[in-house]
Amino acid sequence: MTKHSLKWPAFAGILLLGAVSLCGQDNKALIDALVKKGYLTDAEAKAITAEVSKTQSAMDVATSNDKILKKLTLSGRFQVQFAGIGTSIDGAAANPPSTEHFLLRRIYLGAKAEFGDGWSGNLNYDFANASFDAAFIEWKKSDALFLDVGFRKAPIGLEEWATSSGNLRAIERSPATRYFVESNNGRRLGAGSYRTGVYLGGSDSGFSYNLAVTNSERDEFSSLNGNSDPGVQGSGTAANNTPSLWGNVGYGNKFAGGNYKLSASVGYLPDQGGMVLGAGNNLTVYNVFAEINAGGWNLQGEYFYGDNEHGTTAGRSAKPSAYSFQPAYRIGDWEGVVRYTYVDSDGRGVNISDGTRSAPSGGTMNTMEEWYAGMNWYIKSNDVKLQLGYIHAESKDTVAGASAKAKTDGVRSQMQVNF
Repeated sequence: MTKHSLKWPAFAGILLLGAVSLCGQDNKALIDALVKKGYLTDAEAKAITAEVSKTQSAMDVATSNDKILKKLTLSGRFQVQFAGIGTSIDGAAANPPSTEHFLLRRIYLGAKAEFGDGWSGNLNYDFANASFDAAFIEWKKSDALFLDVGFRKAPIGLEEWATSSGNLRAIERSPATRYFVESNNGRRLGAGSYRTGVYLGGSDSGFSYNLAVTNSERDEFSSLNGNSDPGVQGSGTAANNTPSLWGNVGYGNKFAGGNYKLSASVGYLPDQGGMVLGAGNNLTVYNVFAEINAGGWNLQGEYFYGDNEHGTTAGRSAKPSAYSFQPAYRIGDWEGVVRYTYVDSDGRGVNISDGTRSAPSGGTMNTMEEWYAGMNWYIKSNDVKLQLGYIHAESKDTVAGASAKAKTDGVRSQMQVNF
Protein backbone atom coordinates (compact mmCIF):
# COMPACT_ATOMS: atom_id res chain seq x y z
CA MET A 1 0.00 0.00 0.00
CA THR A 2 1.42 3.37 -1.02
CA LYS A 3 1.49 6.04 1.69
CA HIS A 4 1.08 9.67 0.65
CA SER A 5 2.55 12.38 2.84
CA LEU A 6 2.20 16.14 2.43
CA LYS A 7 3.38 18.85 4.80
CA TRP A 8 0.68 21.09 6.25
CA PRO A 9 1.56 24.02 3.92
CA ALA A 10 1.03 21.71 0.97
CA PHE A 11 -2.28 20.55 2.39
CA ALA A 12 -3.32 24.15 2.93
CA GLY A 13 -2.29 24.84 -0.65
CA ILE A 14 -4.61 22.12 -1.91
CA LEU A 15 -7.54 23.61 -0.01
CA LEU A 16 -6.72 27.10 -1.21
CA LEU A 17 -6.32 26.05 -4.80
CA GLY A 18 -9.52 24.03 -4.60
CA ALA A 19 -11.38 27.15 -3.49
CA VAL A 20 -9.75 29.22 -6.19
CA SER A 21 -10.60 26.68 -8.90
CA LEU A 22 -14.24 26.69 -7.78
CA CYS A 23 -14.28 30.37 -8.56
CA GLY A 24 -12.90 29.67 -12.01
CA GLN A 25 -9.51 31.37 -11.42
CA ASP A 26 -6.14 30.31 -12.88
CA ASN A 27 -4.14 28.54 -10.15
CA LYS A 28 -0.74 28.20 -11.89
CA ALA A 29 0.41 31.63 -10.76
CA LEU A 30 -0.48 30.84 -7.16
CA ILE A 31 1.45 27.55 -7.25
CA ASP A 32 4.52 29.31 -8.65
CA ALA A 33 4.31 31.95 -5.90
CA LEU A 34 4.14 29.28 -3.15
CA VAL A 35 7.18 27.49 -4.62
CA LYS A 36 9.13 30.76 -4.94
CA LYS A 37 8.51 31.67 -1.29
CA GLY A 38 9.64 28.25 -0.13
CA TYR A 39 6.30 26.99 1.15
CA LEU A 40 6.25 24.20 -1.43
CA THR A 41 8.84 22.06 -3.15
CA ASP A 42 8.60 21.30 -6.85
CA ALA A 43 7.42 17.75 -6.02
CA GLU A 44 4.71 19.04 -3.69
CA ALA A 45 3.57 21.56 -6.30
CA LYS A 46 3.13 18.74 -8.82
CA ALA A 47 1.20 16.67 -6.26
CA ILE A 48 -1.12 19.60 -5.49
CA THR A 49 -1.75 20.23 -9.18
CA ALA A 50 -2.73 16.58 -9.64
CA GLU A 51 -5.09 16.62 -6.62
CA VAL A 52 -6.82 19.81 -7.80
CA SER A 53 -7.19 18.35 -11.29
CA LYS A 54 -8.94 15.28 -9.82
CA THR A 55 -11.33 17.51 -7.84
CA GLN A 56 -12.20 19.58 -10.88
CA SER A 57 -12.82 16.50 -13.00
CA ALA A 58 -15.16 15.04 -10.38
CA MET A 59 -17.20 18.25 -10.33
CA ASP A 60 -17.69 18.64 -14.06
CA VAL A 61 -21.29 18.37 -15.29
CA ALA A 62 -21.79 17.33 -18.90
CA THR A 63 -24.79 18.57 -20.88
CA SER A 64 -25.99 17.90 -24.39
CA ASN A 65 -25.54 21.51 -25.47
CA ASP A 66 -24.24 23.97 -22.91
CA LYS A 67 -24.74 26.88 -25.32
CA ILE A 68 -28.50 26.47 -24.82
CA LEU A 69 -28.74 25.12 -21.27
CA LYS A 70 -28.15 27.99 -18.85
CA LYS A 71 -28.58 26.23 -15.52
CA LEU A 72 -29.21 22.73 -14.22
CA THR A 73 -30.47 22.32 -10.65
CA LEU A 74 -30.73 18.97 -8.87
CA SER A 75 -32.95 18.36 -5.84
CA GLY A 76 -34.04 15.46 -3.69
CA ARG A 77 -36.10 14.35 -0.70
CA PHE A 78 -35.69 11.18 1.36
CA GLN A 79 -38.40 10.25 3.88
CA VAL A 80 -38.20 7.11 6.03
CA GLN A 81 -41.19 6.26 8.24
CA PHE A 82 -42.25 3.86 10.93
CA ALA A 83 -45.99 3.19 11.34
CA GLY A 84 -47.39 1.32 14.32
CA ILE A 85 -51.18 1.54 13.90
CA GLY A 86 -54.00 -0.81 14.90
CA THR A 87 -57.76 -0.88 14.23
CA SER A 88 -60.53 -2.34 16.39
CA ILE A 89 -64.10 -2.89 15.17
CA ASP A 90 -66.96 -2.97 17.63
CA GLY A 91 -68.73 -6.34 17.65
CA ALA A 92 -66.21 -8.05 15.37
CA ALA A 93 -65.10 -11.56 16.25
CA ALA A 94 -61.50 -10.58 15.46
CA ASN A 95 -59.75 -7.36 14.66
CA PRO A 96 -57.59 -6.91 11.53
CA PRO A 97 -53.80 -7.32 11.92
CA SER A 98 -52.11 -4.11 13.00
CA THR A 99 -49.48 -2.30 10.94
CA GLU A 100 -45.98 -2.44 12.47
CA HIS A 101 -43.61 -1.49 9.71
CA PHE A 102 -40.69 0.64 8.53
CA LEU A 103 -41.12 2.03 5.03
CA LEU A 104 -39.50 4.32 2.48
CA ARG A 105 -42.27 6.88 2.14
CA ARG A 106 -40.64 9.02 -0.55
CA ILE A 107 -37.32 8.88 -2.37
CA TYR A 108 -37.48 11.90 -4.67
CA LEU A 109 -34.88 12.96 -7.18
CA GLY A 110 -35.60 16.07 -9.21
CA ALA A 111 -34.01 18.23 -11.88
CA LYS A 112 -34.78 21.63 -13.36
CA ALA A 113 -33.16 22.66 -16.65
CA GLU A 114 -33.32 26.40 -17.41
CA PHE A 115 -32.82 27.55 -20.99
CA GLY A 116 -33.29 31.32 -20.69
CA ASP A 117 -36.15 33.57 -21.83
CA GLY A 118 -38.40 31.94 -19.21
CA TRP A 119 -38.19 28.38 -20.59
CA SER A 120 -37.46 25.40 -18.35
CA GLY A 121 -38.03 21.67 -18.00
CA ASN A 122 -39.03 20.30 -14.59
CA LEU A 123 -38.87 16.68 -13.42
CA ASN A 124 -39.38 15.05 -10.02
CA TYR A 125 -39.55 11.26 -9.68
CA ASP A 126 -40.34 9.12 -6.65
CA PHE A 127 -38.26 5.93 -6.70
CA ALA A 128 -40.03 4.59 -3.60
CA ASN A 129 -43.38 4.44 -5.43
CA ALA A 130 -42.22 4.22 -9.06
CA SER A 131 -44.25 7.36 -9.75
CA PHE A 132 -43.87 10.93 -10.98
CA ASP A 133 -44.35 13.95 -8.75
CA ALA A 134 -43.85 16.47 -11.56
CA ALA A 135 -42.88 16.39 -15.24
CA PHE A 136 -43.67 19.53 -17.20
CA ILE A 137 -42.31 22.19 -19.53
CA GLU A 138 -42.71 25.75 -18.30
CA TRP A 139 -42.68 29.16 -19.93
CA LYS A 140 -42.60 31.99 -17.40
CA LYS A 141 -42.91 35.55 -18.59
CA SER A 142 -43.02 36.97 -15.06
CA ASP A 143 -44.44 36.18 -11.63
CA ALA A 144 -47.80 37.31 -13.00
CA LEU A 145 -47.85 34.85 -15.93
CA PHE A 146 -46.61 31.30 -16.37
CA LEU A 147 -47.69 28.42 -18.60
CA ASP A 148 -46.99 24.78 -17.72
CA VAL A 149 -47.57 21.89 -20.11
CA GLY A 150 -47.30 18.38 -18.73
CA PHE A 151 -47.77 16.59 -15.44
CA ARG A 152 -48.25 18.29 -12.05
CA LYS A 153 -50.85 18.76 -9.31
CA ALA A 154 -54.22 20.37 -9.98
CA PRO A 155 -54.71 23.69 -8.14
CA ILE A 156 -56.94 22.54 -5.28
CA GLY A 157 -56.24 21.87 -1.58
CA LEU A 158 -54.00 23.45 1.05
CA GLU A 159 -52.21 20.27 2.07
CA GLU A 160 -52.24 18.61 -1.36
CA TRP A 161 -51.43 21.39 -3.81
CA ALA A 162 -50.25 24.43 -1.80
CA THR A 163 -48.02 22.52 0.66
CA SER A 164 -45.01 20.41 -0.28
CA SER A 165 -44.79 16.95 1.27
CA GLY A 166 -41.51 18.10 2.82
CA ASN A 167 -43.34 20.85 4.76
CA LEU A 168 -46.22 18.82 6.23
CA ARG A 169 -46.32 19.40 9.98
CA ALA A 170 -48.48 16.34 10.70
CA ILE A 171 -46.33 13.92 8.60
CA GLU A 172 -49.26 12.74 6.43
CA ARG A 173 -52.07 14.70 4.80
CA SER A 174 -55.41 14.80 6.61
CA PRO A 175 -58.32 12.40 6.02
CA ALA A 176 -60.22 15.34 4.46
CA THR A 177 -57.54 15.76 1.80
CA ARG A 178 -57.08 12.04 1.26
CA TYR A 179 -60.82 11.37 0.87
CA PHE A 180 -61.25 14.05 -1.79
CA VAL A 181 -58.03 13.73 -3.81
CA GLU A 182 -56.70 10.17 -3.44
CA SER A 183 -57.52 7.75 -6.27
CA ASN A 184 -61.16 6.68 -6.66
CA ASN A 185 -61.77 3.31 -4.99
CA GLY A 186 -65.57 3.44 -4.97
CA ARG A 187 -65.54 5.60 -1.83
CA ARG A 188 -62.83 8.25 -2.24
CA LEU A 189 -63.46 10.81 -4.97
CA GLY A 190 -60.13 10.98 -6.81
CA ALA A 191 -60.66 14.70 -7.46
CA GLY A 192 -57.37 16.54 -7.40
CA SER A 193 -53.67 15.83 -7.08
CA TYR A 194 -51.70 14.51 -10.08
CA ARG A 195 -52.95 15.31 -13.60
CA THR A 196 -51.54 15.72 -17.09
CA GLY A 197 -52.67 18.87 -18.88
CA VAL A 198 -52.13 22.59 -19.44
CA TYR A 199 -51.76 25.01 -16.51
CA LEU A 200 -51.90 28.81 -16.54
CA GLY A 201 -51.33 31.03 -13.54
CA GLY A 202 -49.47 33.82 -11.79
CA SER A 203 -49.42 36.24 -8.88
CA ASP A 204 -49.12 39.99 -8.45
CA SER A 205 -49.51 42.34 -5.45
CA GLY A 206 -50.73 39.51 -3.23
CA PHE A 207 -53.36 38.23 -5.67
CA SER A 208 -52.93 34.88 -7.41
CA TYR A 209 -54.82 32.80 -9.96
CA ASN A 210 -54.50 29.31 -11.44
CA LEU A 211 -56.43 27.72 -14.31
CA ALA A 212 -56.03 24.24 -15.75
CA VAL A 213 -57.41 21.84 -18.36
CA THR A 214 -56.36 18.26 -17.60
CA ASN A 215 -57.13 14.63 -18.18
CA SER A 216 -59.98 13.40 -16.04
CA GLU A 217 -58.03 10.60 -14.39
CA ARG A 218 -55.71 11.05 -11.44
CA ASP A 219 -52.57 9.03 -12.11
CA GLU A 220 -48.87 9.41 -11.43
CA PHE A 221 -47.44 6.00 -12.22
CA SER A 222 -44.88 5.48 -14.95
CA SER A 223 -46.55 2.24 -16.08
CA LEU A 224 -49.61 0.12 -15.44
CA ASN A 225 -48.27 -0.43 -11.90
CA GLY A 226 -50.12 -3.72 -11.57
CA ASN A 227 -53.58 -2.28 -12.22
CA SER A 228 -55.74 -1.03 -15.06
CA ASP A 229 -54.58 2.61 -14.90
CA PRO A 230 -52.92 3.78 -18.12
CA GLY A 231 -50.12 5.59 -16.29
CA VAL A 232 -48.80 9.01 -17.29
CA GLN A 233 -48.45 7.86 -20.91
CA GLY A 234 -52.24 8.16 -21.12
CA SER A 235 -54.83 6.04 -22.85
CA GLY A 236 -58.17 7.64 -23.65
CA THR A 237 -61.30 5.59 -23.02
CA ALA A 238 -65.01 6.25 -22.81
CA ALA A 239 -64.54 6.64 -19.06
CA ASN A 240 -61.94 9.43 -19.15
CA ASN A 241 -61.92 11.14 -22.55
CA THR A 242 -63.65 14.34 -21.39
CA PRO A 243 -61.17 16.91 -19.95
CA SER A 244 -61.52 18.24 -16.42
CA LEU A 245 -61.49 21.98 -15.63
CA TRP A 246 -59.85 23.64 -12.61
CA GLY A 247 -59.81 27.17 -11.24
CA ASN A 248 -58.28 28.88 -8.22
CA VAL A 249 -58.00 32.41 -6.84
CA GLY A 250 -56.09 33.52 -3.78
CA TYR A 251 -54.84 36.48 -1.83
CA GLY A 252 -52.03 36.81 0.69
CA ASN A 253 -50.40 39.67 2.55
CA LYS A 254 -48.25 40.59 5.52
CA PHE A 255 -49.19 42.22 8.79
CA ALA A 256 -47.20 43.28 11.84
CA GLY A 257 -45.48 40.13 13.05
CA GLY A 258 -46.85 37.73 10.47
CA ASN A 259 -48.63 36.94 7.22
CA TYR A 260 -51.73 35.18 5.88
CA LYS A 261 -53.08 33.50 2.77
CA LEU A 262 -56.67 32.83 1.62
CA SER A 263 -57.69 30.62 -1.30
CA ALA A 264 -60.76 29.23 -3.09
CA SER A 265 -60.78 26.49 -5.74
CA VAL A 266 -63.20 24.50 -7.88
CA GLY A 267 -62.79 21.41 -10.03
CA TYR A 268 -65.29 20.10 -12.60
CA LEU A 269 -64.78 16.47 -13.66
CA PRO A 270 -67.23 15.26 -16.34
CA ASP A 271 -68.03 11.54 -16.27
CA GLN A 272 -66.05 11.07 -13.04
CA GLY A 273 -69.02 10.86 -10.67
CA GLY A 274 -71.35 8.01 -9.79
CA MET A 275 -70.39 4.55 -8.60
CA VAL A 276 -68.98 3.59 -12.02
CA LEU A 277 -66.79 6.07 -13.91
CA GLY A 278 -67.70 7.01 -17.47
CA ALA A 279 -71.43 6.45 -17.04
CA GLY A 280 -72.41 10.09 -17.64
CA ASN A 281 -72.34 11.24 -14.00
CA ASN A 282 -70.36 14.39 -13.25
CA LEU A 283 -68.35 15.35 -10.19
CA THR A 284 -67.76 18.88 -8.91
CA VAL A 285 -65.48 19.63 -5.96
CA TYR A 286 -64.90 22.84 -4.02
CA ASN A 287 -62.18 23.86 -1.56
CA VAL A 288 -61.43 26.91 0.58
CA PHE A 289 -58.49 27.31 2.92
CA ALA A 290 -56.70 29.82 5.11
CA GLU A 291 -53.21 29.86 6.60
CA ILE A 292 -51.88 32.37 9.15
CA ASN A 293 -48.36 32.77 10.54
CA ALA A 294 -47.92 35.00 13.60
CA GLY A 295 -44.90 34.86 15.88
CA GLY A 296 -44.24 31.18 16.57
CA TRP A 297 -47.79 30.22 15.59
CA ASN A 298 -48.96 28.61 12.37
CA LEU A 299 -52.71 28.09 11.91
CA GLN A 300 -54.20 26.15 9.00
CA GLY A 301 -57.80 25.38 8.18
CA GLU A 302 -59.56 24.06 5.09
CA TYR A 303 -62.96 22.83 3.92
CA PHE A 304 -63.97 20.50 1.07
CA TYR A 305 -67.38 19.99 -0.51
CA GLY A 306 -68.44 17.76 -3.38
CA ASP A 307 -71.44 17.25 -5.64
CA ASN A 308 -71.27 13.68 -6.95
CA GLU A 309 -74.11 12.81 -9.33
CA HIS A 310 -75.54 9.38 -8.38
CA GLY A 311 -72.51 8.99 -6.13
CA THR A 312 -74.39 6.80 -3.66
CA THR A 313 -76.88 4.81 -5.75
CA ALA A 314 -78.40 5.06 -9.22
CA GLY A 315 -81.15 7.22 -7.76
CA ARG A 316 -79.29 9.28 -5.17
CA SER A 317 -76.44 11.78 -5.46
CA ALA A 318 -73.83 12.25 -2.73
CA LYS A 319 -72.73 15.60 -1.37
CA PRO A 320 -69.75 14.72 0.81
CA SER A 321 -67.94 17.33 2.92
CA ALA A 322 -64.84 17.45 5.10
CA TYR A 323 -62.80 19.92 7.10
CA SER A 324 -59.58 20.09 9.10
CA PHE A 325 -58.06 22.54 11.56
CA GLN A 326 -54.38 22.53 12.55
CA PRO A 327 -52.60 24.83 15.02
CA ALA A 328 -48.82 24.53 15.48
CA TYR A 329 -46.39 26.42 17.70
CA ARG A 330 -42.61 26.51 17.31
CA ILE A 331 -39.90 27.42 19.85
CA GLY A 332 -36.39 27.29 18.43
CA ASP A 333 -35.89 23.96 16.68
CA TRP A 334 -38.95 22.32 18.29
CA GLU A 335 -42.56 22.50 17.16
CA GLY A 336 -45.76 21.05 18.56
CA VAL A 337 -48.74 20.40 16.30
CA VAL A 338 -52.36 19.28 16.74
CA ARG A 339 -54.84 18.53 13.94
CA TYR A 340 -58.52 17.62 13.94
CA THR A 341 -60.29 16.31 10.82
CA TYR A 342 -63.90 15.32 10.11
CA VAL A 343 -65.25 13.58 6.98
CA ASP A 344 -68.95 13.12 6.11
CA SER A 345 -69.40 10.86 3.07
CA ASP A 346 -73.16 11.59 2.82
CA GLY A 347 -73.97 7.94 2.25
CA ARG A 348 -71.17 7.17 -0.25
CA GLY A 349 -69.03 5.50 2.40
CA VAL A 350 -65.59 5.97 3.96
CA ASN A 351 -63.22 3.38 5.36
CA ILE A 352 -60.92 4.44 8.17
CA SER A 353 -58.05 3.28 5.96
CA ASP A 354 -59.19 5.77 3.27
CA GLY A 355 -58.38 8.68 5.56
CA THR A 356 -55.64 7.48 7.91
CA ARG A 357 -52.67 6.21 5.94
CA SER A 358 -51.35 2.77 7.00
CA ALA A 359 -54.42 2.09 9.14
CA PRO A 360 -55.95 -1.40 8.84
CA SER A 361 -59.46 -1.49 7.39
CA GLY A 362 -62.37 -0.69 9.68
CA GLY A 363 -65.16 -1.44 7.24
CA THR A 364 -67.28 0.99 5.22
CA MET A 365 -68.89 3.64 7.41
CA ASN A 366 -70.61 6.97 6.76
CA THR A 367 -68.38 9.37 8.73
CA MET A 368 -64.91 9.47 10.26
CA GLU A 369 -62.82 11.80 12.38
CA GLU A 370 -59.14 11.89 13.28
CA TRP A 371 -57.01 13.52 15.96
CA TYR A 372 -53.25 13.94 15.46
CA ALA A 373 -50.80 15.26 18.06
CA GLY A 374 -47.08 15.41 17.44
CA MET A 375 -43.67 17.02 17.77
CA ASN A 376 -41.23 18.12 15.05
CA TRP A 377 -37.50 18.54 15.61
CA TYR A 378 -35.85 20.74 12.95
CA ILE A 379 -32.32 19.38 13.27
CA LYS A 380 -31.04 21.36 10.28
CA SER A 381 -34.01 23.59 9.58
CA ASN A 382 -36.45 21.74 7.29
CA ASP A 383 -33.63 19.97 5.45
CA VAL A 384 -32.94 17.47 8.23
CA LYS A 385 -36.07 16.87 10.30
CA LEU A 386 -37.42 14.26 12.72
CA GLN A 387 -41.19 13.98 13.33
CA LEU A 388 -43.20 11.88 15.78
CA GLY A 389 -46.98 11.81 16.21
CA TYR A 390 -49.86 9.97 17.85
CA ILE A 391 -53.05 9.20 15.88
CA HIS A 392 -56.56 8.46 17.09
CA ALA A 393 -59.34 8.00 14.50
CA GLU A 394 -62.93 6.77 14.60
CA SER A 395 -65.42 5.85 11.88
CA LYS A 396 -69.13 5.58 12.65
CA ASP A 397 -72.44 4.25 11.31
CA THR A 398 -72.94 2.27 8.14
CA VAL A 399 -74.15 3.95 4.95
CA ALA A 400 -77.52 2.27 5.54
CA GLY A 401 -77.82 4.08 8.87
CA ALA A 402 -77.13 1.20 11.21
CA SER A 403 -75.08 1.87 14.34
CA ALA A 404 -71.46 0.75 13.98
CA LYS A 405 -68.02 1.93 15.02
CA ALA A 406 -64.33 1.33 14.34
CA LYS A 407 -61.35 2.89 16.12
CA THR A 408 -57.74 3.32 15.11
CA ASP A 409 -54.83 4.21 17.41
CA GLY A 410 -51.12 4.31 16.82
CA VAL A 411 -47.93 6.23 16.24
CA ARG A 412 -46.13 7.43 13.16
CA SER A 413 -42.61 8.80 12.87
CA GLN A 414 -40.57 10.14 9.98
CA MET A 415 -36.98 11.11 9.31
CA GLN A 416 -36.45 13.51 6.41
CA VAL A 417 -33.52 14.81 4.42
CA ASN A 418 -34.30 17.52 1.90
CA PHE A 419 -31.92 19.06 -0.63
